[in-house]
Amino acid sequence: MIFDSHCHLEEGMPHDIDLVMNIGCDIKSSFESLEWTKKEDRIYGTVGIHPEFADEATPENLAKIKALATENDKIKAIGEIGLDYHWDDNPPKEVQRKCFEDQIELAIEIGMPICIHSRDADQETLDILKAHSAFSKTRVLMHCFSGSVELAKEYIKLGAWISFAGPLTYKNNRKTVAVAEFVPVDKMLVETDSPYLSPEPKRGKPNCPENVIHTIQKIADIKQLTFEEVANHTFENGCTFYGIKNN
Repeated sequence: MIFDSHCHLEEGMPHDIDLVMNIGCDIKSSFESLEWTKKEDRIYGTVGIHPEFADEATPENLAKIKALATENDKIKAIGEIGLDYHWDDNPPKEVQRKCFEDQIELAIEIGMPICIHSRDADQETLDILKAHSAFSKTRVLMHCFSGSVELAKEYIKLGAWISFAGPLTYKNNRKTVAVAEFVPVDKMLVETDSPYLSPEPKRGKPNCPENVIHTIQKIADIKQLTFEEVANHTFENGCTFYGIKNN
């Protein structure tokens, strides 16, 4: 069983994938995420405002996110939310922080897990999650984890899940390989983040959910497990994190 736990669908449900989680990034894509869930039983969705679009996080738009999150039981998390300091002050850091904090509190209020985007903001992301008691009040997933082993240890100790994407397969990415060596298989998810971050051997081409098999195989090689063992573990972990009943 294969679960692409984080993608941005552009076409229909992919072949040979059992479940996909389509991720909302802004108001428009969050509405679209809900629509995707209605098209195919195997598609689930999240809604949320990515830090790049933090300017959208007005009270009116946060109310829309709340309504979308509670309208259909196939919407399974608030995300992706977080901090992205890669681009200089765009949006301003204080705007990103307010957007992030408001959505953590929203998720806690309505009892939903959160899917976290963190780029060049490792310590502040962790500090904000701790300040809002996110680890004790909801489930936390670190999407496309790019931090250190030391940071991964802290997240695992706090009870978070860690998701691996295409960059794990890149030839010189020893940092993320070391993280995958450490993270217990029962706390791992796999994703594509398609159409971005294509794995080896598909780099340079648009990504798609089917390419999650390359990340699964890389983890299998690192953990000295079979492809099927990793696929099944990460499928079950994805269902557990997102609260999906796999009949």
